[in-house]
Amino acid sequence: MISSYLCRYSPCKFRVNQQNKNMNYKEIKVSFTPFSEIASDVISSMLGEIGFESFIVENEQLLAYITENAFDQNALDETIAAFPLENKLDYSIADIEQKNWNEEWEKNYFQPIILGNDCVIHSTFHKDIPTAKYDILIDPKMAFGTGHHETTSQMLSEILGYDFSGKKVLDMGCGTAVLAILAVKRGAESARAIDIDDWVCDNAIENCQLNNVTNIKVECGDASLLNDGQTYDVILANINRNILLNDLQHYAKCMNPGSVIFMSGFYTQDIEAIKEEAQKQGLTFDYHKDRNNWVVIRFSKN
Repeated sequence: MISSYLCRYSPCKFRVNQQNKNMNYKEIKVSFTPFSEIASDVISSMLGEIGFESFIVENEQLLAYITENAFDQNALDETIAAFPLENKLDYSIADIEQKNWNEEWEKNYFQPIILGNDCVIHSTFHKDIPTAKYDILIDPKMAFGTGHHETTSQMLSEILGYDFSGKKVLDMGCGTAVLAILAVKRGAESARAIDIDDWVCDNAIENCQLNNVTNIKVECGDASLLNDGQTYDVILANINRNILLNDLQHYAKCMNPGSVIFMSGFYTQDIEAIKEEAQKQGLTFDYHKDRNNWVVIRFSKN
């Protein structure tokens, strides 16, 4: 399955290890014939397995970055040769001078996200921000989830359309914690935000502090943390197909009767697999929406 190669980090932003942010990098520019977003996602995930840590799509090319000391030409050639799709790949390599990649991404790629008059998401360095009902500060650093990608923006739209008053919320694969923050601003009683990466959790905590929210608990770990008997009224899970399929059993066990779960991070062709597993876990399909082939889906527990 194509989706088995997809990582939860879409190649639309830098994702730089803080310890490496001022090191010299190699830039690999990958061209596709023909270009497709799926092909770009697949090869970026494969490159991530051999140490590449930053990805950008520009002009239908994937730019992938790796520190000089981690670069392995043989590993790159083997990865390109193992690409499973029919798209033809060509690549070139360039040396990149030392720079602060997080700062570079912030200046050039993270622009304010404006969701009508309801919500604006921006960073501390943005100026002239329009007024909205919910103003959220995000300094993304290395974490995924600013609102630019279709998965996050669709989840944000679902949150804006749901009544969170008094609800207990679980945000799995929280990234920047932007979903949990908006849920709390929408009236949630509390939120638990979980991610597998220490540096992501640190960033999530910082973003909660930036927004003066004190009822979000950030934890580092995976779905095994959910075996503590706590239950939730709303679950937000923006991860990927394979993790969702694996972890739906854990999500379902901590849902109350009447609870809902919103999931994103996968493609339209993955809907049936997600629905089948959710129904095995006693969940009822409510609806799905899609944008540029990316899906948000909602299930409820009776």
